[in-house]
Amino acid sequence: MRNIFNEIVAIVKNNRNVVNKNNDNNNVVKQDSMLPCPEHKLIPYETAPLPPGPWLVFAPHADDETFGLGGCLLKASDENVETHVVVVTDGAQGGDEPGKHGGLADRRREEVERAGNLLGLRGLECWSEPDRGLKVDSERTGLFADAIRKLQPAAVFFPGPLEIHPDHRATGMLAWAALQSLEAGEPKPQALSYEITALNPINLLIDITAQMERKHEVMAVYVSQNSQNSYPDYVTALNRSRSFSLPSGVIYAEGLYRYDEDQLRQPLAAVVQKIIAGYFAPA
Repeated sequence: MRNIFNEIVAIVKNNRNVVNKNNDNNNVVKQDSMLPCPEHKLIPYETAPLPPGPWLVFAPHADDETFGLGGCLLKASDENVETHVVVVTDGAQGGDEPGKHGGLADRRREEVERAGNLLGLRGLECWSEPDRGLKVDSERTGLFADAIRKLQPAAVFFPGPLEIHPDHRATGMLAWAALQSLEAGEPKPQALSYEITALNPINLLIDITAQMERKHEVMAVYVSQNSQNSYPDYVTALNRSRSFSLPSGVIYAEGLYRYDEDQLRQPLAAVVQKIIAGYFAPA
């Protein structure tokens, strides 16, 4: 039987020899002195108004529209902005024993319907894509594009590209592909990504301080998920952290990234790489 430990030691020694050899040959990459860019180039220092309506929000699961965008949706309702949500997956795997929760999909649908009423949604659709099995392909891209064409929204929202859950990332990729598939002459809505469970690139911060108490009420609707994890606590922490760069009167905020037309012509991965490269840019 091979000794794995010895193999690891050999690999480490080999890498060390390669590094030493490169050092001897003066092949080590050197960087000139550089002052990194200031914070205001990476994060907003003032709040932004809501994007124009109507809105179409793609939510991977029933609860993501609330956890990720609940404050904005409540604020939109307060300002008479028309909002619509599409819940993409059935949410049937959202428990301790995936696949063994009879009726969970129905329960989550009931929860999102109650949440939608509290959020003031004008429209709600629940699709039945498999939870944790959402594929990025031409068929599903077509479904997303059809939803956009049907509503003709002024703004389309989807999960940020650095989300952890695969369905979150898949939803973002499908929305991006659908927006890119719109033909010349068709209305082009604004493309915006939102944060659900992870910090993502943002260039807009929406003040939801006045909506936060009601957002807590809506989050409490999702008993099926809150019994599995302390999601409202995590979401509250995320929203609180997003007020870091804002005036002291702003206690809670939701972060969005609004993509421009040039970005929307590029692959999403390339756009994200350029955004991240900005953290290494000089002042």
